[in-house]
Amino acid sequence: MKKLSLRTRVVTGAVVVAALGAGTFGAMSASASSPAAAPAAAVKADTSNRNLQQTTHLTVAAATKAAQATLDAAKKENQRISVAVVDRNGNTIVTLRGDGAGPQSPESAVKKAYTAVSWNAPTSELVKRLEQAPNLKDIPGTLFLGGGAPVQVKSAPVAGIGVAGAPSGDLDEKFAQAGVAALAR
Repeated sequence: MKKLSLRTRVVTGAVVVAALGAGTFGAMSASASSPAAAPAAAVKADTSNRNLQQTTHLTVAAATKAAQATLDAAKKENQRISVAVVDRNGNTIVTLRGDGAGPQSPESAVKKAYTAVSWNAPTSELVKRLEQAPNLKDIPGTLFLGGGAPVQVKSAPVAGIGVAGAPSGDLDEKFAQAGVAALAR
């Protein structure tokens, strides 16, 4: 095979770059001048459609109100806690770590809230269920200790409030219930 001179290689490279550039410019120009595609027809979503389900969710303001009421209830009893409020799907809406609360308490509060909303029951009741089904505690993201309370609308769970950091699960749950009660006001 014959070796090309430096000049031939440079000229050939320049021609290739120019051709690629022209092709790209042409493609861009062509697409820029073509009319925009018509928007897809909107799907009419009727709330009476049997394929749709409406759900109720707490606002950030309501979740924050509940969390603050929980912290206030704990502060009145000189307890250092963290509180978490999760939505129906277990997604954290708000977490507040009270002054002096332990480093493990925010994560525990989220898990308790998630557990309460998942089973639509206070976590103290769920602890009792472990006697019949001990493998419940193996479900990821859950924590079967007192301190979680569901928030319900028409007996359906819409959120969970979890508290961690007090010396007992009973106190944690008492403070979580104070957050639930604040939503009724």
